[in-house]
Amino acid sequence: MTSGHDDCGIDLSAAVSLFRSIGDPKRLAIVHELAQGERRVVDLTRVLGVAQSTVSAHLACLAECGLVTSRPLGRQSFYRLAQPALLDVLAAAEQLLAATGNAVSLCPTVGDDDRLVAVLPTGTDGAHRTVAAAGRR
Repeated sequence: MTSGHDDCGIDLSAAVSLFRSIGDPKRLAIVHELAQGERRVVDLTRVLGVAQSTVSAHLACLAECGLVTSRPLGRQSFYRLAQPALLDVLAAAEQLLAATGNAVSLCPTVGDDDRLVAVLPTGTDGAHRTVAAAGRR
């Protein structure tokens, strides 16, 4: 499958899947939390205000995509980002949003009213950046 771009001759399905994996507002919020360090499911349910089963399903999706990993400790699991490069992708997204004036959120094809704003650490200097994403349900 070439994700509807048969005419370009490039298989974009993996890239489409990657962006879909972080395109859900709750999954993006989970990524935001994990960017700050390891979290348990119970920690994420408190922050996100959603059911444990919902958080677990989103974590399973992110893990299947290779973006999140976990380590067991007793009867609990601690989740963390498996790919630090994901923060670079989100930083690039922020730059694109700034360059376009967040026009994507106004696009009738992909934008909607379910907006999520996340503040992500930029690195070792302790600075933070804001990443906004429009989500669809």
